[in-house]
Amino acid sequence: MTRLIALLTAALVSLGAAAAADKPAVAKTRAVKASALKAELTAEGEPNLASSAVMVFDPQTGRTLYSKNADEAHPIASITKLMTAMIVLDSKLDLEEPIALSNDDIDTLKGTKSKLPLGTHFRRDDLLRIALVASDNRAASALGRSYPGGLPAFVDAMNAKAKALGLGNTTFVDSSGLNPGNVSSPQDLAKLVSAASSYPLIREYSTTPALDVTLPNSKRKIGFVNTNALVRASDWQIGLSKTGYINEAGKCLVMHAMIANQPIVIVLLDSWGKLTRIGDANRIRKWLEKNPGKLALSPG
Repeated sequence: MTRLIALLTAALVSLGAAAAADKPAVAKTRAVKASALKAELTAEGEPNLASSAVMVFDPQTGRTLYSKNADEAHPIASITKLMTAMIVLDSKLDLEEPIALSNDDIDTLKGTKSKLPLGTHFRRDDLLRIALVASDNRAASALGRSYPGGLPAFVDAMNAKAKALGLGNTTFVDSSGLNPGNVSSPQDLAKLVSAASSYPLIREYSTTPALDVTLPNSKRKIGFVNTNALVRASDWQIGLSKTGYINEAGKCLVMHAMIANQPIVIVLLDSWGKLTRIGDANRIRKWLEKNPGKLALSPG
């Protein structure tokens, strides 16, 4: 009995010591969290962003609210699809026209997959929706390939449009963004996003949270989810959205959103980590909401 009591006493003492040892660990964890919160802003009071190249732009006044390496050209991955959508809509091609997916639409560069079966016909409108919502590369390839004159003519039209918009650091080489030769700068992309926002269908399709498309042959439905989780967040008002990723580009995100009751364009390039671009977007929004003086008054 005496031995049992001694063992119990020792165990209680050990537990007490462990609890005491845990207190510094808990305190340290809280300190780290507090430090992380403080790190949302730099010493200068600006957003502490992880993306390598950034532009925060007021499309009403043309004023830059924040920039980081904004004039440097980077691979832009599927942000390319915004230009693809503009060229399709500028062409006035029939959106109801069925387009057959072919072997030419297989991604042999990066090996990405698609839910869209080869040999199946989809309306041009369906391919446009899928390219903007789910960033499907096979859909974007078919849109470029079915253009009069084929993909070479489509890419020429993309670059001509970029020149017309004054995008001096921007070059396109395909309709999907899989090729790292598709490059632009945050400064140029802010203009591109502003231009794309003037197309009602691009605004609607790029911010659709999810959609179902019925396969013409089997009548089976295929579901797609928007690649930008923020379009499904109730605390964001997003008018246009596009994500992008290839290894050379890192994680990319562009948005046209209402922040503090004003339209703002956000461009984030070369982010790493699954949630970095989302975190950066949230940090920018909080920064602007807490610093309304940064926002220009609406004209008029």
